[in-house]
Amino acid sequence: MVTSFELFVARRYLKARRKEAVISVITAISVLGVAAGVMALVVALAINNGFRDTLQRNLLGAMAHINVQEKEPRNGVENWEALAAMIRQVPHVTAAGPALYTPIFFSGPMLQKGGILKGVDIGAEMQISDTLRHLRAGSVDRLRAAPDGGKPGIILGARLAEDIGMLQNSIVTVISPQGELTPFGPRPSIRSFRVVGIFESGFYDIDDQWAYTSLAAAQQALSLQDVVNQIEVKLDDLNRAPEVARTIEKIAGPKYATLTWMERNRQLLNALKMEKAVTVVTIGLIELVAAMNILITLVMMVMEKYRDIAVLMSMGARRAQIRGIFMLQGVLIGVVGTAIGLTLGYALCYFADRYRWIRLDEQVYALSFVPFEPRWVDGVWVAAAAILVSFLATIYPARNRRPDRRLRVLLPQNHNGC
Repeated sequence: MVTSFELFVARRYLKARRKEAVISVITAISVLGVAAGVMALVVALAINNGFRDTLQRNLLGAMAHINVQEKEPRNGVENWEALAAMIRQVPHVTAAGPALYTPIFFSGPMLQKGGILKGVDIGAEMQISDTLRHLRAGSVDRLRAAPDGGKPGIILGARLAEDIGMLQNSIVTVISPQGELTPFGPRPSIRSFRVVGIFESGFYDIDDQWAYTSLAAAQQALSLQDVVNQIEVKLDDLNRAPEVARTIEKIAGPKYATLTWMERNRQLLNALKMEKAVTVVTIGLIELVAAMNILITLVMMVMEKYRDIAVLMSMGARRAQIRGIFMLQGVLIGVVGTAIGLTLGYALCYFADRYRWIRLDEQVYALSFVPFEPRWVDGVWVAAAAILVSFLATIYPARNRRPDRRLRVLLPQNHNGC
């Protein structure tokens, strides 16, 4: 058990004298090494958490937690209204609605561009997705309303609207390769839509390619009857998606399969998970370097302090107390370095996230800046790991018995001198 005696001596030893300036410098380097490792790990984990949470939030803001679709795409989801009603009765399901996805070409005054047209039931979509709730311009009410002058409404992604040169109330031409069937073969369907809104989800790929319209308008553009190709489901707990998906598959029957948000974004989530593991291992090496500095500092201090050790033992100090003194020195180095690292790490994360210090190319990273989201749980285990490594580095020098020969010579002299 550590007493105030060991703590007092350990603190005094950390304040080296002039003739022990080398030990003082190595002690400072050890503290800085621990601080650098802790700060780097806090910042790296905050970046990883920021990317994961921001991408997940933006993706799930525009996508459903579970998608129900045909195993082999043919004629679409049959009796989708009845199926959606049954899915709504499944526990943890908060909303279910139809969706009709189709690849399409958008033609504007500047250029033509490929994208995805999504036909939705407006009421159900507002419950499933957050995209239509936060429009940069326009109103969802105009999407619900009857066609304006014979032209149905459409809501474009912000980047898509910029690329093809569309503004609010502009007319955009939509060209679908899946058009009407004529005696001479399929003919592309060309329809005009009025831009009644522009959305910005925060995820570049969605803002750059997606557009929303009513389910009826999408079916008309594709020359389809009352058919959809997916039923989208939202849950009260997104982590329950796999088990709820299995329940929905039993209800839907053998013709249909489910796709959860985890499966849809598996590559992205796996990449972030691997990045986190590599980050922890790589930056953990900094902590090992700091631990080696602590070990060297204590070994040198033990060799320098053998006369003091002899005096302490002649005054009645036990070997366990001597070991405790040097172990406390290493732990104090770890605690001070950890406190400095946590303070600098969390402060850096706060200011870097608030003022968006690091900008990104949206076309490459899907985000405009590096998000920092530090978590207190990460700080706890990082601090515990740093202090533990610092403690482990003290075990060998604290148990080092090489000065014993000198102590056996000095102890009798000290006793005779008392």
